[in-house]
Amino acid sequence: MFFDGYDLYVASGVLAATIQTKFSTLPQNLQFVSLTFLGMTLGSLITGFVGDRFGRRFTYQINLLIFGVASLAAAFAQDMPQLIVCRFVQGLGLGAEIVVGYSTLTEFVPPASRGRWLSFLAFLTVCGFPVTAILGYLIIPSFGWRPMFVIAGVGSLIVWYLRKNLPESPRWLEAQGRDAEAEALLQAIEKEAAGTGTLPAPAHAAPVVQLTAASMLRPPILQRLLVGSWVLITINTLIFGFVIFLPQFFLRQGLTIANSLAYTVVLAGASLVGCALGAVLSDSIGRRWSIIGASLLTIVTGWFYAHANAASDPAIVLGVGAVLIVAIYIQTAILFGVYTPELFPTEIRLRANGICNTLGRGATVISPFVVGFLMVNYGLPGVIWLMIGLVAVQIVAVYAWGVEPAGRPLEGLDPEAG
Repeated sequence: MFFDGYDLYVASGVLAATIQTKFSTLPQNLQFVSLTFLGMTLGSLITGFVGDRFGRRFTYQINLLIFGVASLAAAFAQDMPQLIVCRFVQGLGLGAEIVVGYSTLTEFVPPASRGRWLSFLAFLTVCGFPVTAILGYLIIPSFGWRPMFVIAGVGSLIVWYLRKNLPESPRWLEAQGRDAEAEALLQAIEKEAAGTGTLPAPAHAAPVVQLTAASMLRPPILQRLLVGSWVLITINTLIFGFVIFLPQFFLRQGLTIANSLAYTVVLAGASLVGCALGAVLSDSIGRRWSIIGASLLTIVTGWFYAHANAASDPAIVLGVGAVLIVAIYIQTAILFGVYTPELFPTEIRLRANGICNTLGRGATVISPFVVGFLMVNYGLPGVIWLMIGLVAVQIVAVYAWGVEPAGRPLEGLDPEAG
């Protein structure tokens, strides 16, 4: 997941270098970005169905292998069209990783600390943002952009080898009727865990009800699918329609490029603070109230941010902006890593989560164009009001249709468990 975050943000430095060296043109760079998100959108959708059909372990290994090989191929691309094709294939692996990674860990960790573990996974993913910026600063001016892809490829293939011993999910095995394998694996896990302390009492088993893809189109799964889709559309738009454009917003407000990049580094640090807070809040006060509280904070700070001026009020802009980024990344940690995978039963978890991520990734394809239009015609306030509108609907959806998974076994969240 760290390399997923690393590669997600690597495009910024790489594309600046390719266009500077005339390896690419501006239209080719736009095509590079567009096909990255297209690949991620398709990868999110396909992996959901593959993961529910063939298992978490199989899907996890295949998507990482695709991503690793494509990253190495990108490092040796002879021209920009080849690099664009490699990036599309990378996107397939990136889109798959974010679905199967969070969903798989969801099925292994205990209810009392599930929010902290999954938010910490989101924290590690977001760490790719500052790490990519630092490595790009150190590597690209002296060695060019190709080593950035070598790092991603070699790193992911090392993880692929280490992950070969990842066990299959006992929950998925049971859902497939492979009870003997599930029991043998669970006994091995319990034997290992027994040496670290007292095992918790077993949870009461929920009635087993066979679910299919058609179950996603019927209540109450349908409402959960709508909630999951909307929150991921919202958070993807906040990140790729606002956070990624921060340097350009600062420049339009009158800051120099040096000050703009310095402000962005500070706000990148705030993103890690937000993920850490998400890890604490998701278990302590619950997922729903954490999401609603962070959403309200986003609306309030967003309004103040829209009415501040970076040139005349730099301290206010930086302070309010940092709080705004913290609020956004509290939601990032909980919505990507914790909440959405928990909404769905084991039998359809990856498919439903894949659909939510597909629609969320789809928003990243169009949000830059919408933000560009609003910025030109209405300025930064227009962009902020778009964000506020999306977050306001998110509050209503989570409050009305969202469930509270904190401290509850996954089986206790299934609709048939009442």
